[in-house]
Amino acid sequence: MTTLDVLAARLRAELGADRIVNDRQELRTYECDGLAHYKVVPGLVVLPRDAAECARTVRACVAAGVPYVARGSGTGLSGGALPHAEGVLIVTSRMRAIVEVAPDDERAVVEPGVINLHVTRAATPHGYYYAPDPSSQQICSIGGNVAENSGGAHCLKYGFTTNHVTGAEVVTPDGELIELGGRAPDPPGYDLLGAFVGSEGTLGIATRVTVRLTRLPESVRTLLAAFATTDQAGAATSAIIAAGVVPAAVEMMDALAIEAAEAAVACGYPPGAGAVLIVELDGPAAEVDAQFDQVTALCEANGAFELRIAADAAQRALFWKGRKSAFAAVGRISPDYIVQDGVIPRTALPEVLHRIGEVAREHGVRVANVFHAGDGNLHPLVLFDDAVPGEAGRAEEVSGAIIDLCIEYGGSITGEHGVGMDKAKYMPRMFTDDDLETMHLLRCAFDPDGLANPGKVFPTPRLCGEVPRRHRAGEPAAAELF
Repeated sequence: MTTLDVLAARLRAELGADRIVNDRQELRTYECDGLAHYKVVPGLVVLPRDAAECARTVRACVAAGVPYVARGSGTGLSGGALPHAEGVLIVTSRMRAIVEVAPDDERAVVEPGVINLHVTRAATPHGYYYAPDPSSQQICSIGGNVAENSGGAHCLKYGFTTNHVTGAEVVTPDGELIELGGRAPDPPGYDLLGAFVGSEGTLGIATRVTVRLTRLPESVRTLLAAFATTDQAGAATSAIIAAGVVPAAVEMMDALAIEAAEAAVACGYPPGAGAVLIVELDGPAAEVDAQFDQVTALCEANGAFELRIAADAAQRALFWKGRKSAFAAVGRISPDYIVQDGVIPRTALPEVLHRIGEVAREHGVRVANVFHAGDGNLHPLVLFDDAVPGEAGRAEEVSGAIIDLCIEYGGSITGEHGVGMDKAKYMPRMFTDDDLETMHLLRCAFDPDGLANPGKVFPTPRLCGEVPRRHRAGEPAAAELF
């Protein structure tokens, strides 16, 4: 019997047969996350129902020296939950209890498999909601959001997941169950919770999360502005922020993204638009009304040829339907595509978009642009046909060139999708060797055996305890020592 066979038998005896998946065809269900470009069939899948079972699974993996990867709903777009062929995939989707909604404390306590939008549904009767809203909020889980520090359209005003998590129960990489943070807003000591959120499963697995609830605003107003060009829409965005207005969201889509959305969900955006902005304001009614007048005037001053104001919640939902469906919608106009995620300074939007267009034309591929314009978080969708020889390679080159542009303009290789497997190779372009070694020291403090989600985030595997230094030609790197 192999090590995995022995481990599977042990976990089946301890947890029950219904927690274990080792049939080859069933395992293929878990071969990738939302980034289907990378696929690995896991050696074994375990589906714990509570924190104790999750901790026992990790301890069993550590005892056997078997690597493991945590997975939530599998909607991630960086390959962060890509399985290990000789390892265990720990799927938390069965841990989906909303343990408590505490409006008096403005908190909710949930298990990691709880769907993002379900937190808001549970809190709404009490006058609250959960602010982070990824486009996949109807299917993505809180555990995955914590691992990737997910954002969403409204992170411009309200921040990312890390701004809304005050505590977490965590299974450490050696299988111990610990508490980080709690209900209090700012516990003393080192910010271990801050280090954990966004660590992509390399520092442990969240088994219970305490999240901050936000009071439902008195007023919400949403505007859809159509422009002839993305330059005009970008100028309007900068003008809005420069005026001191901080909308809940400012989202932009270019002509190709609009075409895809129309084909997929018939959102009815203004015909002939080269770009649309969705601007949403929320807060006290008097403040929202005053700022809305400012936003309208600034859009018109920067060339908007049509303005639509949502008359009710149904029309607001229709405005957002096109934007929220954008990633999946491009499947209507292209058989294959790569979803990219990078950040640039907001003021660089027009120039960077022009350069993305130039790169795309040089390589003979199309790029649809959908992004959080308010904070410069780009989501270019590189379209290609894998059946055409060489086209996938050209699309990869364009995707990489976009990341290089983000770095060149002082931005980041990721805004909210995480590094995972997909962007690990770009880390040395953004960080020095010393930077990466320092990050790795933190990882080793949590996971000295390197079993928790190996091969992610860092460009090459490193051994904990290895003296940080450059390798000379001919010397074995850490990857060759495993």
